Amino acid sequence: MSMKIVADSSADLFKLEEVPFTSVPMRVVTDERDFCDNEKLNVIEMMEYMEKYAGKSGSACPGIGDYLLAFGDAEEIFCVTITSGLSGSYNAARAAALQYEEEHEGRRVCVIDTKSTGPESALIVLKLQEMIARGLSFDVISYEIGRYCRRTHLIFCLQSLHNLAANGRANPVVAKVAGLLGIRVIGRASTAGELETLCKSRGGERAIADIIKYMKENGYAGGAVRIHHAENPRAAIVLKKRLLAEFEGAQITLARTHGLCSFYAERGGLLVGFEGAKKRVDKATK
Repeated sequence: MSMKIVADSSADLFKLEEVPFTSVPMRVVTDERDFCDNEKLNVIEMMEYMEKYAGKSGSACPGIGDYLLAFGDAEEIFCVTITSGLSGSYNAARAAALQYEEEHEGRRVCVIDTKSTGPESALIVLKLQEMIARGLSFDVISYEIGRYCRRTHLIFCLQSLHNLAANGRANPVVAKVAGLLGIRVIGRASTAGELETLCKSRGGERAIADIIKYMKENGYAGGAVRIHHAENPRAAIVLKKRLLAEFEGAQITLARTHGLCSFYAERGGLLVGFEGAKKRVDKATK
């Protein structure tokens, strides 16, 4: 049976080496412009535009037709989406999966609500790739990916809350004060898939220390880590070095955020996905 992985673009992945893969674009929208989050997007241009834009902004998820097109003619599909707590991407993917299975007898689609985004979603996609490459069956992979999702986490560090305030997800006064005082907001993806603030750190050094602290509290003990940064390679490298100093041999990957994650993280932001030891509430799969 032919297997394929599909993920919306919040995972910041566009190609896989060993398994057929399609990224389905999310979109960043304003009253004036629409940015499609695909490989062709000029992320720097988008970020510079958003830094100057004073109006309302937001994001738009793929539609059912977009997912059906991405499924192609694969017989068994694993579809990974941004948290359903912040987007309709999961619901669109589920509806597409039901239609696909009805129209193609014997084919199956497993839709995974990551309850997260960015690097945590990428870890889930890469774990799926690993299991498919090992030749595991659809049923075994569906079960094992559910178990894996219960021990993955996301910690984020934001230097700016401008875009979150612009689309109603942060208080505009708090956003302005945080920017003026050089405060970094440290948070995580909650078990419900919502953004949850953990603390406010003054300065980059304190923020990195707090990220590592919360990673340990969530059971990090040297597993895989993905650090996605919004044009902040220095902080990403420092965080990687600090982690390797404590967890020698840890598998740490650095990458740039793409469209959607750059929109929410903004310039200077860090998103850290990692494997922990503590179990989480089951993530929804179909």
